[in-house]
Amino acid sequence: MLKNLERYLERTIFNSRWILAPFYLGLVLGIILLFIKFIQKTIMMFTTVVNASVSDVIVNILVLVDLSLVASLLLIIIFSGYEIFVSKIDTGDHVDRPSWMGKVDFSGLKLKVIGAIVAISAIDLLKSFMDIPDELSDAEADKLMWKVIIHMTFVFSGLLFAVMDKVVGDTKKH
Repeated sequence: MLKNLERYLERTIFNSRWILAPFYLGLVLGIILLFIKFIQKTIMMFTTVVNASVSDVIVNILVLVDLSLVASLLLIIIFSGYEIFVSKIDTGDHVDRPSWMGKVDFSGLKLKVIGAIVAISAIDLLKSFMDIPDELSDAEADKLMWKVIIHMTFVFSGLLFAVMDKVVGDTKKH
């Protein structure tokens, strides 16, 4: 009786991983929304490029890069997270299967996420630097300072994650 209850409890806990599947489907919808924004921004760029300054074009291109990085990050999270926590994705021997699929563990996923966040933050910071007016008000200077501080916090966090993973990887297993 107690052994049957334990087996049922363990099976229920194991199968509860499928509750995460709708989260990953929601992230797929997020990629679709980013794609729509990407197309909107691209169309807007082409309709305004004649009257735009070079710095405006560069900032708009950085927005497109930013959107593509976020979409790529979501894809990495969807594939890796699903395979780590829910189930292996069976693609057979499909020629387009990404080489990293099935090889990213939780530690690798964490580093990829923080790396993408740092890149996205750097692009946002670069956009801010491209838009600095000749006369910078105190409020604008404070906003820029905080963006730099937040970016450096992301960079420092990423370095700490990498060092922690290196230390854990070098630690002998018991």
